[in-house]
Amino acid sequence: MNEYNSESIQFDCFRGCTITLDEESGEKDIKYRQGCCKLEVYDTLKGISQEQWKNYFEVRFKNTRKGFYVNASGQSIKTGDLVVVESATGHDLGIVTLEGPAVGRQMRCRGVDLSKEELRKIYRKARPFDIQRWQDAIAREQETMIRARVLAANLGLEMKIGDVEFQGDGTKAIFYYIADGRVDFRQLIKDFAEEFHIRVEMKQIGARQEAGLIGGLGVCGRELCCANYITEFKSITTTAARTQDLSLNPQKLAGQCGKLKCCLNYEVEAYLDAQSRIPKVIEPLEFQDGQAFLVKTDILAETLYFSYEKGSLANVYPLSAQAVKDIQQMNRRGEKPLTLKQEDTSAPDFIDAVGDDSISRFDNEKHRKRRHGRGRGRKNK
Repeated sequence: MNEYNSESIQFDCFRGCTITLDEESGEKDIKYRQGCCKLEVYDTLKGISQEQWKNYFEVRFKNTRKGFYVNASGQSIKTGDLVVVESATGHDLGIVTLEGPAVGRQMRCRGVDLSKEELRKIYRKARPFDIQRWQDAIAREQETMIRARVLAANLGLEMKIGDVEFQGDGTKAIFYYIADGRVDFRQLIKDFAEEFHIRVEMKQIGARQEAGLIGGLGVCGRELCCANYITEFKSITTTAARTQDLSLNPQKLAGQCGKLKCCLNYEVEAYLDAQSRIPKVIEPLEFQDGQAFLVKTDILAETLYFSYEKGSLANVYPLSAQAVKDIQQMNRRGEKPLTLKQEDTSAPDFIDAVGDDSISRFDNEKHRKRRHGRGRGRKNK
């Protein structure tokens, strides 16, 4: 929980709410903080009511856990209300984040079919007693997580407890763990139940989900995508890097989670579309003044760079993808264009990355010369 001491307001960003403490009565006023969640949905149909969806609501819990519920209480419920909902064991407490026809659209997006499955119920609006019990359970989460890590280490299990989420009634907790392989945690569950006197549910998450829970800044200077908006993690392979003609450097391609960066998938389709219009150059192009060898391809600009010297970047001449196709067709007919050389011989707009990893590139050239000069002067003396 992120806490700020301004006017005794606490911000629970894990659940998307603000907590205000009334110093006189000691009661807590909890309000939904819209936008404090990467799963936030903008309701374009706000204010529009349909009889079909009047009793269906989306309820949010901790982090990325949320679900759809039907109002069985008969009470008037709206977005931002704290509600007590049905769970597998006991009851849970969450915040209503969506109502009306937009709930139906979200159900279709997530594959929820009302004709095949029955939604759980909203029992009632949360009472002060329910909220206080919920807050007491939340206060136990950090201490429980630390103790759970100790118990797992004592059993020698190759796993890490990443987060703990208590149910609203405090009778059950979900332990989120990270593990590379299969873990036999039957004894661990018994130890947890005996130590914490609660029902235990173990849920495995990956390294990307853990990074999303912790948060942070990427090399681009912005918030991590997994912490900001990504909810479904697709597989990422080095093929995406090869498609974009990126250097296969693990230190540059890996994110803070140690896996390949999620952003490698963002522009793959654009590169594949551009590559479909770029011809394959297996043999050098034939000109009357010699052979031209391919040395560089700018995929997005659909430009290929050729040189008369194989593997040399000294004298490079650009050709568009269509021009290369035309020259290849001429070569197949036995015809040779006059020359590759053009009037505009400006250097291509790409640079060689050799030397980027040298630490001395940050040094000021003037200071280095001055330092070397002083050293020679001392030796002469």
